[in-house]
Amino acid sequence: MATEVTPNARRGLLFLRAAVGLQTLTIFLQAVSAGLLLTSSYGEVLHSVGARVMYGASMLYLLVAVVAWKPGGGSPRPVWYATGFLVLASVQVVVGIAHVPSVHLPLGVLMFGLSVLALARR
Repeated sequence: MATEVTPNARRGLLFLRAAVGLQTLTIFLQAVSAGLLLTSSYGEVLHSVGARVMYGASMLYLLVAVVAWKPGGGSPRPVWYATGFLVLASVQVVVGIAHVPSVHLPLGVLMFGLSVLALARR
């Protein structure tokens, strides 16, 4: 049985894809700034600013997922994914501030991989 996709749901999916794409890009840029952190004097500032931008992108993803779900008539599944990303981003910020690279680096790689997967599924 085929289900009809409403214009609101279609628009919600488009915004979800954009939000996941932005999140993926910011996580990738965090990896680049982490390399600069090790090799240049301005890397720390860049990584710190990038962390705030990445966290904001994760919050935006959750907001878009909720809007696409409730008023847009979409699936609630992206809300759970976005919530998980926001939890991972929160842990990432905490372990980054605590300077625990043994958790911070692998978690960043995991977040990038999961974000790419989420983007590929859209």
